[in-house]
Amino acid sequence: MQTTAIHIRAHGGPEVLDAVQVEVGEPGPGEVRIRQSAIGLNFADIYQRRGAHGPHTAAPFPLTLGAQGAGKVDALGAGVDTLRVGQPVAYFQPGAYQAVRNVAASRVIALPDDVSEDVAGATLLRGLTAEYLLRRLYVVKPGDAVLVHAAAGGMGVILSQWARALGAVVIGTVGSDAKKPIALAHGCHHVIDYRSEDFAARTNELTGGQGVAVVYDAVGKDVFVPSLDCLRPLGMAINYGTASGDVEGFDLQRLHAKSLSVSRPTLRTFIADPADLQKGAAALFDVVRSGHLKLEVQRRYALTDVRRAHEELESRATTGAAVLVP
Repeated sequence: MQTTAIHIRAHGGPEVLDAVQVEVGEPGPGEVRIRQSAIGLNFADIYQRRGAHGPHTAAPFPLTLGAQGAGKVDALGAGVDTLRVGQPVAYFQPGAYQAVRNVAASRVIALPDDVSEDVAGATLLRGLTAEYLLRRLYVVKPGDAVLVHAAAGGMGVILSQWARALGAVVIGTVGSDAKKPIALAHGCHHVIDYRSEDFAARTNELTGGQGVAVVYDAVGKDVFVPSLDCLRPLGMAINYGTASGDVEGFDLQRLHAKSLSVSRPTLRTFIADPADLQKGAAALFDVVRSGHLKLEVQRRYALTDVRRAHEELESRATTGAAVLVP
């Protein structure tokens, strides 16, 4: 079977993304073939396209970007008895920028009736990331003050809503006044424009000088080190993305006075065990079903329009989640 895929043959800008035709065979033992309807678009794809530091496994060119998608099961490989042909599913496995593909059944999640393929394809990676950030790496408790950077972005709106549902006081930062209403509408109690205000000083003011329990940072270079100044004693700074560039070395003694912790995690290790993948997805779907978390798709691009999709995401002018549509 011939299908459309997006390959890169070298690291670089959006211009290295090329649409090609590839052959997809029958699924092997333990695999399913998925005909995709929505392919997730994430900043991690840009890191991989650039060849930037990250958890990506080295692979030979041509390389197919992406790690998540959703659609319907098209065929079953030998030994797969937990899924059925025609079933709506989502998955997490590298090589997602392809209209039809084979995926290990252990990386596939059956979708409940109230979660669409479109939404799952756009938000699964972010939802699973929010699950481990809020419930496992740092366990958010009622009354905790938390700081969410890029609170109007695709990841920020999920983190903010879920943190609020857990009883946290949510402070968000954004890069422009235009993004403030989005952050306020998606869980934030307070929003700071970090380009025009000293966000650390303002955060300390909002918390009565106590600081926040945890900082969730997907921006990186521009905000990470100043974020240490608004953590409470025993607080944790988590850098899970580097939209503004990598965080360079800093003086470890900055952590000493308040016994602070710093973490640079990746989702892959938190869902490496298929059981953890399924539990994380179940927790995500539960909070969606409760009404505390609204998952939305703000932008849709044709798969063959992937260069424009990357350009707009890379500009950091966009908000919310997006999908590539085969």
